[in-house]
Amino acid sequence: MPTARLLPGTPVAEHILTDVAAGVTALHATGTTPGLATILVGDDDASAGYIRIKQRQATELGFTSPHVHLPATATQADLHHAIADFNTAPDVHGLLIQHPIPAHLDYDRALQTMDPDLDVDGMHPLNMGRLALGLPGPLPCTPAGIEALLAFHDIPVAGRDVVILGRGATLGRPLALLLTQKRPTANAAVTVVHTGVPDWATHTRRADILIAAAGVPGIIRPEHVRPGAVVIGGGVRYAGRRLLPDVDESCADVAGAITPRVGGVGPTTVAMLFRNALDAARRATGHQSPAEQRNAQ
Repeated sequence: MPTARLLPGTPVAEHILTDVAAGVTALHATGTTPGLATILVGDDDASAGYIRIKQRQATELGFTSPHVHLPATATQADLHHAIADFNTAPDVHGLLIQHPIPAHLDYDRALQTMDPDLDVDGMHPLNMGRLALGLPGPLPCTPAGIEALLAFHDIPVAGRDVVILGRGATLGRPLALLLTQKRPTANAAVTVVHTGVPDWATHTRRADILIAAAGVPGIIRPEHVRPGAVVIGGGVRYAGRRLLPDVDESCADVAGAITPRVGGVGPTTVAMLFRNALDAARRATGHQSPAEQRNAQ
């Protein structure tokens, strides 16, 4: 029987979204309705499903959710035009380009045409630079969600040995930057390894907290985990609609705490998207968050 404590993401997301809903209500009282716009290119069923989920969540939280659906044959110019329209729309405070987009289009080029203050994914080059320098700005959603998950479940991070397997721009690299920043829920000793390191397992086996971010199904097995360690499954791939996580479920026999196969990091990622959208609306309308108000006193 697995002995690891489960670290579900759903209660973390619910906690974050409760705060977001209260923030949206406060904005409504000032006459502002935050708007989270989305762009979908093509007819991928999974991507369309994710957009529907985000639009439904936006409505429940009190956001407007303007949407553009471009055909799979759309050109780079078509995509840039849709982004430009949202960049200047007065009722849009956040913008999401659903990824992946068709192979003939360049996502990074498109992202660079977005107003970085609308970037709810936190992936615009300017926002990644803000993260590297410790400046205020939208944080990449999955890394921020992982930090929130660890904090919610009272997992000590400061001063701990954190090993991240994976160096991707959406997870491994920004997470390392985030968890080395000086605050109680971070401030860790972080090592980033990847599959190009032949002896990567020697690093993962010493980790107090092991975070899988490689996008290689089942790459983390029990022999790669120090007994009693905290294991966070951040990397996934999909086979159709089936989720294939980096962390093999048998790791629960060795770990002290572990995220579940489904309902771990995913819900916190979505919650952080809406927190970024709320913060973007606050910045655009000159309203401070409760934390900013406390700091100003």
